[in-house]
Amino acid sequence: MSDIPQVEGLEPLPPSHASLAFGVPDSAPGTIYALSVSGGVRFRPKEEREILFGRNRPDVHVCVGEDDRRVSRCHGRLARLGDHWWLANTGHLPFQLPGSRTLFPEDEPFPLQTGYTPVFISGTARRRHLVELYVAGADGRLPTPAPDSATLKDRPWKLNTAERLALVCLAQRYLMHEAYPQPGSWKQVADELTRLEVEGAWRPKKVEHLVVGVRKRLSAAGVPGLTREEVGEPVGNMLNHNLIGELLRTRTLVPPDLRILGED
Repeated sequence: MSDIPQVEGLEPLPPSHASLAFGVPDSAPGTIYALSVSGGVRFRPKEEREILFGRNRPDVHVCVGEDDRRVSRCHGRLARLGDHWWLANTGHLPFQLPGSRTLFPEDEPFPLQTGYTPVFISGTARRRHLVELYVAGADGRLPTPAPDSATLKDRPWKLNTAERLALVCLAQRYLMHEAYPQPGSWKQVADELTRLEVEGAWRPKKVEHLVVGVRKRLSAAGVPGLTREEVGEPVGNMLNHNLIGELLRTRTLVPPDLRILGED
């Protein structure tokens, strides 16, 4: 992080910093965090402050996709204007944002809400580069309270190593925030994990056994929508779709988990 442009008030975050999906320490409202696999920065809110990210490490504050020439030298800018941080695409390729939203270089800057926002950039050979953003809310850390909203289960579910591998591969389209994602098939997951030589050879039945085991365990703990009786016929991918939804909501799976599949 020693090469970043020196800006007053800009605090570096090390590459070992935990995913921003798990939240941030108590911070002044409006403080922004930006993080990639190369590290990141924290910046308190002040009019016209900005953060640059891209692959040209000496000229940006957050380096992303340093070895991928499809990522622009300066691919994005975060600027503080008024009461918001605004995300602008200054590169060649679009950003993929949550909710199937795509931000193109020609688009107007996008206002960030409080809380967590993952930003994906597609690179070469199907690589996806992730920049995690987090804006501290009015209480210094969390988004504005929503007393009328349904209660969220913040405690992640416990998964063993094999279960996590199978589920990250099964849910990778969701973790990449692709439009209209679907779970992978048992065969697709087994073939990819075998190709990556992760934990030895994989077979479709092994993947099915692991995933069904997690579904049964969570269903027994009270998670709805994980049995055929609840969903009804035809089932299709609905059971796995509902399982992935629960794992994302509880932050059991988060975008940085894609690293175990070789994604950035």
